[in-house]
Amino acid sequence: MVKEILKKAEEKMAKTLSVLKSDLATMKAGRANPTILDRIEVEYYGSMVGINQVANVSAPEPRLILIQPWEKSSLKAIEKAILKSDLGLNPTNDGTVIRLLIPELTEETRRNLVKQVKKLGEDAKVAIRSIRRDANDKIKALKKDGTLSEDEMKKYEEEVQKKTDNCIKEVDKIVEAKEKEIMSI
Repeated sequence: MVKEILKKAEEKMAKTLSVLKSDLATMKAGRANPTILDRIEVEYYGSMVGINQVANVSAPEPRLILIQPWEKSSLKAIEKAILKSDLGLNPTNDGTVIRLLIPELTEETRRNLVKQVKKLGEDAKVAIRSIRRDANDKIKALKKDGTLSEDEMKKYEEEVQKKTDNCIKEVDKIVEAKEKEIMSI
């Protein structure tokens, strides 16, 4: 029973870390990164699909993303989806490929991006602490039922705390790496 609680808490913490990583990957950092297009969906034969499912997306140069649709008929839809997105990028359509020039970030934009990164990191930490609280509540409930002794409860709570501390350290590492990436010119 306790092992299951610990396992679920660990899985949820790992999921929180992966969500943070994917959220940070989609942020533009002044360098062309095809993952910034991962959240954009294109209407394709009546259904909404990700750009990477209708085109080849690559970054041949540090500040250029190249989108080569598998069908030329989807060029307009891809272009429209990029314009509607919150990326603030202007696609250039030459009839066969779409080019996205990633503008150089200003100092102010970099600072704002770093603030967003820190906020995402804080949100992840809050989520991890919430997972810890839930796990500890379940462990305390088992002690109340008489399933666990006081010593066992303390031991398992310490184990949850260790997992929490490790995840929070990992969040700090991820956030720090993204900050360095954004601030490097």
